[in-house]
Amino acid sequence: MVEYIVIEDAEGFLAACETLAAGSGPAAVDVERASGFRYSQRAYLIQVFRREAGVFLFDPSTIEDFSPLQNAIGQVEWVFHAASQDLPSLRERGLEPPRIFDTELGSRLLGHERVGLGAVVEQTLGITLAKAHSAADWSTRPLPASWLEYAALDVEHLIDVRDVLDAELAEQGKTEIARQEFQAVLDREPKPPRDDPWRRLSGLHSVRGRRSLAVARSLWQAREDYAREQDVAPGRLVPDRALVAAVIADPATKQALAGVKEFNGRASRTQLDRWWNAIVAGRESTDLPADRVPSDTLPPPRAWADRNPEADRRLKKARPAVEARAEELRMPTENLLTPETLRRLAWAPPSEVTADSVGTALAELGARPWQIDQTSQVIADSFVASLNADEDVSATDS
Repeated sequence: MVEYIVIEDAEGFLAACETLAAGSGPAAVDVERASGFRYSQRAYLIQVFRREAGVFLFDPSTIEDFSPLQNAIGQVEWVFHAASQDLPSLRERGLEPPRIFDTELGSRLLGHERVGLGAVVEQTLGITLAKAHSAADWSTRPLPASWLEYAALDVEHLIDVRDVLDAELAEQGKTEIARQEFQAVLDREPKPPRDDPWRRLSGLHSVRGRRSLAVARSLWQAREDYAREQDVAPGRLVPDRALVAAVIADPATKQALAGVKEFNGRASRTQLDRWWNAIVAGRESTDLPADRVPSDTLPPPRAWADRNPEADRRLKKARPAVEARAEELRMPTENLLTPETLRRLAWAPPSEVTADSVGTALAELGARPWQIDQTSQVIADSFVASLNADEDVSATDS
């Protein structure tokens, strides 16, 4: 069994921070949220391990100011598994790592087929973890002992895993690649809010007409407001499909809405007035949403041959070449270069295709220096080859 200390008061918190500050080496950090249960993505448990200090489980609901913890470990590397999932919740509490090591991302760069924490721990250390509570409601209080032990195990072995992966990265000549990728995770800006988040309602494509879309928007906003107020995941109150069913049913009265069988969910009837008022507000709205909104999303590649045949040929030449380069590097293609980046470059390439111009375009699309080094020449050669193929086809046709 793993040894850990649960921190639930100010005195214990300060003592734990002093112990962690006196530890050695990096700090392993993990966060447990209540995704799918709560509206927020706040941390409901923060786990920290450091050698010569031990494992501490901090209950954020009992700690107002996390600056002592930041001061204790804020100068050392923080080790995560899938850091991008945990960083927003930590930053919400004022916790910011100076640099990171991500064992999941490191495993991907090394070409490991299985990159979940349990698999990585088993591959690197030969230790089997019981992953029984990953989807639990971590806002539960008190937390069961079995959950706490699971949470402690998430960080207890992470430093040892980091050391094994770090050596493997050095052996494969990927230390600098990993450093750039870890820094990119740390530097990544949060995505800006969507202009029309309600358009992500599952099944909205079946709603026809601007007035009906206004009703859908109004219902979505009513659910969002209530979910925020109750701190409950919106889909647990009324599922997307139920909101869409209410729009399509177009009930004439509140009682008719209550009679819509597909309009279900735990708050569908207890908050019936709320939903009916939203429907009425949508119907009375003078600000009707457009049927479709402009988007910079590229068309699906299957449509390229008709809509942009030159881009289609560029993509078909470049994609296997990039895949081959990824295979040489023993890593997934999406880690070498995201498919979206390659598609955007193929759709709108530099006017003069060279390795340098392709590299500049890749940088503008957010590619890291190592990715540019590994792919710019490959992509440039592929684009030129596709152009030559175009000329051969034209000569044959003439």
